[in-house]
Amino acid sequence: MKQVAIIFSGCGVFDGAEIHESVLTMLHLERHGITYKCFAPNIEQHHVINHLTGEEQNETRNVLTEAARIARGDIKDLTQLNPEDFSALVIPGGFGVAKNLSDFAFKGADSQVMEALKNTCQQFNQQQKPIAYLCIAPALIGHIHQQGTLATIGTDPDTAAAITAIGAEHVNCEVTDIVVDEQQQVISTPAYMLAENISEASAGIEKAIARLAKFIN
Repeated sequence: MKQVAIIFSGCGVFDGAEIHESVLTMLHLERHGITYKCFAPNIEQHHVINHLTGEEQNETRNVLTEAARIARGDIKDLTQLNPEDFSALVIPGGFGVAKNLSDFAFKGADSQVMEALKNTCQQFNQQQKPIAYLCIAPALIGHIHQQGTLATIGTDPDTAAAITAIGAEHVNCEVTDIVVDEQQQVISTPAYMLAENISEASAGIEKAIARLAKFIN
């Protein structure tokens, strides 16, 4: 049976992993008969946002501990992810990708990616295993893959320009569709960069996972 690794960036759209995207990823993998294991870095979040008010909270939280909420406790430290044990990788979006896994939210085109994450993704890539990047996660593609790898975050021109400056080739994309770089086996979909409801997010993620399944079968 094929197994896919999922990397979460916390729990909650404004400071961690986008919960709907994370759950939809697990659901659509399961519907394709693909098992998965969840991982997250054992680091402190950049900051904590009150999701009711949108205001920053004076507290600290751990990305792995928070991500465990989504994984129902069945999650491991990113350092324990061995790409050789998996057929593919999925990174759901949420601001955690741009605040915890990288500093894209603050530095845009001048951003850097967490070294452990970059190394893991590049190992999957070197082993010719597909990676699906959802929502804002395609902002990482230029840091990880060869120059000119196709990517999408939807249609936002400023974000697209930053992604292009980092080194990926941005392709505008509707919420229910995907962009695939066949050579790099990189899949991206806008999800909540464009989605106005969970059904729209689901349509694109379902397509991304279906394409991932096609790559690994």
